[in-house]
Amino acid sequence: MPATSVRVAAVAFVALIATPALAADFRSTAPAATVWYDAPSTKSKRLYVVGRGYPVEVLVSLERWTKVRDAAGSIGWVEANTLAAKRMLVVTPKMVEIRSAPDDAAPVAFRVGQNVLLEWMETLPSGWTRVRHGEAGSGFVRTADVFG
Repeated sequence: MPATSVRVAAVAFVALIATPALAADFRSTAPAATVWYDAPSTKSKRLYVVGRGYPVEVLVSLERWTKVRDAAGSIGWVEANTLAAKRMLVVTPKMVEIRSAPDDAAPVAFRVGQNVLLEWMETLPSGWTRVRHGEAGSGFVRTADVFG
């Protein structure tokens, strides 16, 4: 086998192995107040505090600490036990329409504004995500319009 073919095969193999690792891992904060730190220690600088249900992307997991990123791109460390498996989403545009079906032509079920939290139910391959709002009900939002 020529050297070029071996390199191409090796790159393809590494890409196949690495693909699952590229899938984003999203969680939400569980306590009413979760402190973000600039390093994985309670003795490090406190950056800010977020409330319950705040969606984050997990970047690095250590034994007791998790490095996370939020919708604004801020990065910090939180204690691992403050993260819940329940996945929440936050609306990123000023206003979005939640549809009754995953289609732009479907009736509007309700509207929500920027920074409103929605419970994630499932993400569809068509670019839509099924969500639930505690007061307004459930429906579908464009996946590009939410973070988490």
